[in-house]
Amino acid sequence: MPAEAPHSFIFVCGPDDFLVNRIGKERFETLVQEEGADEFSREIISAFASNIDEVEAAVNRFRDAVLTMPMFGGKRIVWLKDVNFLADSVTGRAEGTLRQVEALQALLEKVNADQVGVIITAAPVDRRRAFARWCEASADFILAGGNREGGDETLAALAMGEARGQGVEFGAGALELLLQKTGSNTRLLTEEVRKLAAYAGEGSVIEEAHVGELTPNFAEGDFFEAADRFFAGDLPGTLAALQRHFFAGGEARPILAALQNRNRLLIQCRVLIDTGELRLGPRGFDKGAFERAAGAYAKHFGGGTEKNSFNLFTQNLWYLGKLAGAAKLPSLRRLIDQQQDFIRAFEELIHRPAAAEEVLRELAVRCLT
Repeated sequence: MPAEAPHSFIFVCGPDDFLVNRIGKERFETLVQEEGADEFSREIISAFASNIDEVEAAVNRFRDAVLTMPMFGGKRIVWLKDVNFLADSVTGRAEGTLRQVEALQALLEKVNADQVGVIITAAPVDRRRAFARWCEASADFILAGGNREGGDETLAALAMGEARGQGVEFGAGALELLLQKTGSNTRLLTEEVRKLAAYAGEGSVIEEAHVGELTPNFAEGDFFEAADRFFAGDLPGTLAALQRHFFAGGEARPILAALQNRNRLLIQCRVLIDTGELRLGPRGFDKGAFERAAGAYAKHFGGGTEKNSFNLFTQNLWYLGKLAGAAKLPSLRRLIDQQQDFIRAFEELIHRPAAAEEVLRELAVRCLT
């Protein structure tokens, strides 16, 4: 069987531009080093376009770059980066853009890989389009990050890869806590890993305590210090966190929403524990039991996969175990009473908007004493 012909170009795409450009940069630098390309033999072209004229200009610059021979011989390396006109967008669907994409494909079909090394990075990309399918079949094709759904595994892999590059590793619970604090922002996650690695030192371990102390709560939603202290059963800590929150100009409703969301998850956990469906041990929930419960009951939540506090089975298992195990899990009756307390506090905020801190302090005292 004849050997497979080498690909004439590299095509990197995905939903996250940071991941795509990160891989593209690595491939570009590798090609430059392998070919010994000097500054006159390499070129980076930005293809970010907000209209058809800019798409045409980017394709024309790329054409000039791949057809220009190096001044001193050797192989030329060209990186077409930040391509955004392959998405399902107004610009991406325009007739003029589609013609330029056809011209780009015709140009790539003629590229001599022995003379020019080409890298294209694009995010996002509508992979239903003919050009994307052609690239997948014809190029050294790399899909960075996959789908956004179920992105925790991709983010965890990114964080662990960055940690290895910095010469450190994560201790128990540290990575999961970092993902909760940074949300789905890959750039932020990477920078936080570098910061934590610098603090821990090369060859050391990033501990959960390091993340808790050094990484702010960037993620939108229910990650607030006051909520953490509340569900740990720590009344002095809760009151102190509320004081800091309001001193910094914070509002009451995000904290109250956090309390409601977490309590809603605990109600679901408590029901499944009481019926024997879930088992909570010193290291969190049993994964096998959780998966069996998800198989039996997840269908009743409409099959959605996006994280929300109404569906226990969309949550990170480590996070649930940490939430339920932060203190002795209250009885179902107490959790329902707490949810009613939160509703009453919300109603009270409507009538006493100027006394928000006082309302939440009273709530904490009622629930934790």
